[in-house]
Amino acid sequence: MNSLEGVMVVGLTGQTGAGKTTVCEVFAKKGFCIINADLVARRVVEKGSPCLKELCECFQAPILLPNGELNRRLLGEIVFTDPKKLELLNGIMYPYITGEILKQIRLCSITGKKLILLDAPTLFESRADDFCELIISVLSKEHHRLARIMERDGLTEEEALHRMKSQHTETFFKQHSDFIIKNNRSLHDLRAVTEEVADKIRDYYQVRCRA
Repeated sequence: MNSLEGVMVVGLTGQTGAGKTTVCEVFAKKGFCIINADLVARRVVEKGSPCLKELCECFQAPILLPNGELNRRLLGEIVFTDPKKLELLNGIMYPYITGEILKQIRLCSITGKKLILLDAPTLFESRADDFCELIISVLSKEHHRLARIMERDGLTEEEALHRMKSQHTETFFKQHSDFIIKNNRSLHDLRAVTEEVADKIRDYYQVRCRA
């Protein structure tokens, strides 16, 4: 990543439903270029894509909708209840996702956007943390996350719990992050803490650039 002169990539990850979207909004206002790995993941499995073709060949279940697009809900039901199938899915998708993320990082750099926030729920699983100089994890209590996921994604409690349990533990995130943002209070508090972290990272970047 240091081959891109002046670029610093900050990884944003954490527990599903913890509030990463709000954190991204604050970083964007602070001038960071945001790369959303979820949007990248959707792009690489678009109708007719090589990645989608590989998924169809791998999973015997009818994972396509009548219009030829990926049935995300069905695929989620398959992989989030079977760790081996989730690992298989990730093994297929991550190389495509990683390649697209690298393209977007280069594009940000070419257009003069040197401070980049990579919003990636599966930052560690995809090895995208290798691109990152600093890592932020957003954490929240289980009952808060459960309610947010059910409302956000229209999932049952059982489906939401399966997704939550498929992730790393809170201890793992704490051990592998440079900054921890906890979201257990108000939205105002979350924004205030995030602004403080964003300012610290900007200061660090400016000092690094002068060195």
